[in-house]
Amino acid sequence: MSGFLYYLVAFAVVLGILVVVHEFGHYLAARWAGVKVLRFSVGFGRPLVTRRCGRDGTEWALAAFPLGGYVKMLDEREGEVAADELHRSFNRQPVARRIAIVAAGPAANFVLAILLYWGLFWYGSEEFRPILGPPVMSSPAAAAGFDNGELVLQVAGEKVQTWQEMRWLLLQKAVDHDAVDLELLNPRQEVVVRRLDLSVVRQSGWEGDALERLGLRLYRPRLPPIIGSVSVRSAAEAAGLRAGDEILEIDGEPIESWADLVRVVRQSAGRTLQLDVLREGLRQRLSVQPSAVEEQGKEVGRIGASVRDAGQAREQLMVTVRYDPLSALGKALVETWDKSTFTLVMIGRMITGEVSWRNLSGPVTIADYAGQSAKLGVDYYLKFLALVSISLGVLNLLPIPILDGGHLLYYLVEIIKRGPVSERTMEIGQQIGLTFLIMLMAFAFYNDINRLFSG
Repeated sequence: MSGFLYYLVAFAVVLGILVVVHEFGHYLAARWAGVKVLRFSVGFGRPLVTRRCGRDGTEWALAAFPLGGYVKMLDEREGEVAADELHRSFNRQPVARRIAIVAAGPAANFVLAILLYWGLFWYGSEEFRPILGPPVMSSPAAAAGFDNGELVLQVAGEKVQTWQEMRWLLLQKAVDHDAVDLELLNPRQEVVVRRLDLSVVRQSGWEGDALERLGLRLYRPRLPPIIGSVSVRSAAEAAGLRAGDEILEIDGEPIESWADLVRVVRQSAGRTLQLDVLREGLRQRLSVQPSAVEEQGKEVGRIGASVRDAGQAREQLMVTVRYDPLSALGKALVETWDKSTFTLVMIGRMITGEVSWRNLSGPVTIADYAGQSAKLGVDYYLKFLALVSISLGVLNLLPIPILDGGHLLYYLVEIIKRGPVSERTMEIGQQIGLTFLIMLMAFAFYNDINRLFSG
């Protein structure tokens, strides 16, 4: 499967799951309230595939434009309703039931995220330990004195087990704090505390990798350039490379570590390289032409060989995080709540101008992240799905006409004034909401295109 198609399929699966889950929330709530559902559509526009089933003859449809979906219910405002079915019309339901039906869509997205996190925390996943590499020069991490090989134990008094936990806590703290204390264990097994300046994240914006701007990099062990295995029908096999070969030089350039070998190979897609190899005590020269593969939109070289005896390094770098079922559920609830509130805070900062609108992502960026997470493994892909599900839930609860949150706002006004909002007011609101969403989508697409060209 080509790189583009792989990313497209990964994005389509995420989008399909999220749309179905969201609309199924509306559907189940409507059925519970006794409202008749006329159509359940994944996508907008002309239906490509339709099927009627169920006691009410609900039409299930797959439409041409896949970015979304809807559940169409019986409603006097959208067409004539038979007298014997008036009690099943959405507009005839008490306001509490209408609120439940509308809120069920975003609620389903939050439930999906909780279930995904619960399963991942319960089953367990292998993740990078928060071990720091050499800090970026002239960065806050370098100024704070961070050193290569230090293990992060706590961030602002909270224990961390993985790189992602450390990253998430630093992002949260950077919203309201100019600096934060990190407790570390250095290579000499001494516990030290370093104060990291976080202000650079807010000053330069949140776009891209905030940890890179702070100067924090993942530790990479120094592995000798010795081949452990060679893939079948690979460039390495064609060149005659074998397990146990030690790469001494490439085109006369000394190779001192596996990282050096990877760097040269990645930069040499399609170009023939001369390798000086040490095999069973004898030095010999081989020629290899790295295959060109696409990675994150760039062409890189690959020969199809892996490093020897990386087990010890892997054990040093990786940790398996697993919880019992009850603890996993509690952590899943906290994770969903934290990411929901953080999303709301960031939206608020965008509105006030404290955070750049350049951080807004559209379908192209989401598709890119979907493909990247899928390549990293199932657990990363499911975490990405949970994160996007939370974002979709929060977005739909915003009080913008045409979104679920806009309808909930109308119902709140109805409760306060003890009467429904006028049709004219709702019509104007829908036009304003639609205009706002179109502008938002245009801005997101602009950011996506800008990221593609700027890298």
